[in-house]
Amino acid sequence: MRPPSQEPAGALAEEFEDLPPGELDGGEPGQTEAPEVRAASVDVALHDWRLDKALAELVPEFSRSYLQQLLAQGCVRLNGREAGKASARVKAGDAVEVEMRPTQQSQAFRPESLPLDILHEDEHLLVVNKPAGLVVHPAPGNWSGTLLNALLGRDPKAALVPRAGIVHRLDKDTSGVMVVARTRAAMDALVRMIAAREVSRQYLALGWGAWSGAAHREVDAPIGRDPRNRLRMAIVDLAAHSGKPARTDVDVLSSGSDACLVRCTLHTGRTHQIRVHMASLKHPLVGDALYGGQAGAGLQRQALHAFRLAFRHPVTGADLVFRAELPPDMAEALDFWALRYNPA
Repeated sequence: MRPPSQEPAGALAEEFEDLPPGELDGGEPGQTEAPEVRAASVDVALHDWRLDKALAELVPEFSRSYLQQLLAQGCVRLNGREAGKASARVKAGDAVEVEMRPTQQSQAFRPESLPLDILHEDEHLLVVNKPAGLVVHPAPGNWSGTLLNALLGRDPKAALVPRAGIVHRLDKDTSGVMVVARTRAAMDALVRMIAAREVSRQYLALGWGAWSGAAHREVDAPIGRDPRNRLRMAIVDLAAHSGKPARTDVDVLSSGSDACLVRCTLHTGRTHQIRVHMASLKHPLVGDALYGGQAGAGLQRQALHAFRLAFRHPVTGADLVFRAELPPDMAEALDFWALRYNPA
């Protein structure tokens, strides 16, 4: 089947700003009985180009990431022979053949019957409580079993909405409340609201160490890719590195000698924002090994839970507030450290 509509839903919500383009604009052609072969000749204008870049020009209707996957699978022939590396240089007049096979990415947008914890549902939107361990959107290493697959399996109409209506995301190991659009109109409105900071997002987090200093801290520090480790994000100097402004308000709710419970309010939605900002305060999240937080109290994942989401209904205008109870693993960690939490 074709993936959800590939037409972009206006300005994308900030949570998707760092996803590779192929993950935003849908997948590629699905399985066919006989693979289609595209043939083309390298124009003089493409002489000495990298092979992968030339392919993107010669077969422009498909994403570069999809073509790179085909190249890696041996589906590209150059002058009658299997093409080499993506970095190989092409020459004017070279004959290129591309066998359009399905890839993992191209088959990722499939409906799957997966359980979902539904907090609210109407004809315009869905609010779910995402468990830790559930990936939101298909990506390398997780081409199936995602929230997107579950949404497609739950409602065939989700395929008519870009990304099955997903307008923001939570990390795989972060639990909590998410809103999903069920119509294109609701999606466009929600994307605009998130971009305009009209959606309130609050998280509960367990950080290592006894809290010290003011009970309320405002962290206003730009975030970008860590120049020393591309798998991480980091606070960066925008004069020297690429990144974007990021702001998190942090309020301590309870503290012991080993750990603290804090409420984090997002004003921006950068990748790993709370994890990076908490590490910068010398309170890395429990279980967040990527940012210096070792496991503890039985928690093997980062102790981060999106407990409250508030916004105005994109169609009716009604004020909505949704809460998700603290998951058992974090609740047990609070008991272990005797940290107090009043859900009111």
